[in-house]
Amino acid sequence: MTDLPVTLPDIERAARRIDGRILRTPFVLSAALAQRCGVPVGLKLEHHQTTGSFKLRGATNALLSLPPEKRARGVVAASTGNHGRALAHAARAEGSVATICMSKLVPDNKVAEIRRLGANVRIVGKSQDDAQAEVERLVTENGLVMVPPFDDGAIVAGQGTLGLEILEAMPDVATVLVPLSGGGLAAGIAAAVKARSPKTRVIGLTMERGAAMKASLDAGRPVQVEEVESLADSLGGGIGLDNTVTFAMCRALLDDVILLSETEIAAGMRHAYREEREVIEGAGAVGIAALLSARVGRLDGPVALVLSGRNVDMAQHLRVINENPDPFREAAA
Repeated sequence: MTDLPVTLPDIERAARRIDGRILRTPFVLSAALAQRCGVPVGLKLEHHQTTGSFKLRGATNALLSLPPEKRARGVVAASTGNHGRALAHAARAEGSVATICMSKLVPDNKVAEIRRLGANVRIVGKSQDDAQAEVERLVTENGLVMVPPFDDGAIVAGQGTLGLEILEAMPDVATVLVPLSGGGLAAGIAAAVKARSPKTRVIGLTMERGAAMKASLDAGRPVQVEEVESLADSLGGGIGLDNTVTFAMCRALLDDVILLSETEIAAGMRHAYREEREVIEGAGAVGIAALLSARVGRLDGPVALVLSGRNVDMAQHLRVINENPDPFREAAA
C-alpha cells in the first residue's frame, strides 16, 4: 500500500497537526446492536465533533498544510454542507476567510450554519458539479485557494485519523463500516485500518440512488451520476471525472460497497434516536441501517461503525422518527 496517494505516515502526521483543534470523539458500545448482531458493536460518535461531522478533521489538516500566504488569500470549496461548515470553522479559527459553493439541493439548515460561521456563500446550479465549476472560476478570477471536499491528500489524511482512533478503542475490530460518498472518509479510514490491521474488513455504505463512487467502481473509472433527493443528502455529489486520490484508494482498499434504500436509512435514523439516544442525519445512519437490514453478511468479530454527522434538518428528522411515509414533505393537514 506504499504506492497509494495517502499512507499511514501521512495520517499519523495529520493526527499530530490537528491535535487540540478537533475533538477526540467518544467511542461507545451499543448493547442493542450487539444483541441483534451477536458480536460487540462500537459506535464512533463523530457527530459529536465541533461542527457536527467528521469533516472538520480533513478541513483543519488541509488548511494547516497550506503556507500562511495562501491561507491569507482565502479558501474556497464546493460542498454538500458538512465540508463547507467545517472549512468555514477552520478558516475562521486560523484567521482566513472561506467561500463555500453549494447547489440548490443542499438543505437550508446547512446553508444557514455556514453563513453563521462567517463564510461567503454561493448557491449555484442543481449539482455538486455545478458548484465545483463556480469554485474553479473563483480560483482563476479571484485567486482563492481551493480546498476540495474529498479528493485531496491532506483531506484524506485528516479523515484517516478516525481510523487510528477506532483501532485504539477496539484493537480487535473485524469489520469497520464507513459512510461512502466522494471517498475521503472511506479512503482515509481504510488506509489507517488496513496498515495496522490488514485482516480487518472495511466496507463503504451509501444510498441506492445517486451513488457516484459505487457507479465509478463498477465502471472501473470515475463516472457522473444524476443527483437525487435522499435522506443521506451528505452522500450526494459526484467524485469528479479527474479524480486523482479517492477513487484509486477506494478501489484498492475497500472490501465491499453496500447500497441502502431510503427506508433502510430511515430505520437507521430511528434506531439511533430510540435506542442509542442520538440524533444523526441520514448519512450518519448508514452503518446502523446496514446492520439492521443484515446487509453486511456474516460477522466474525467486533464491528465498528462511524456515526458521521448530525447536521439534519430537525423538521425532517421529526418526520422520520414519526414514520411519515414522505419525510421530505410536511404531513397533510
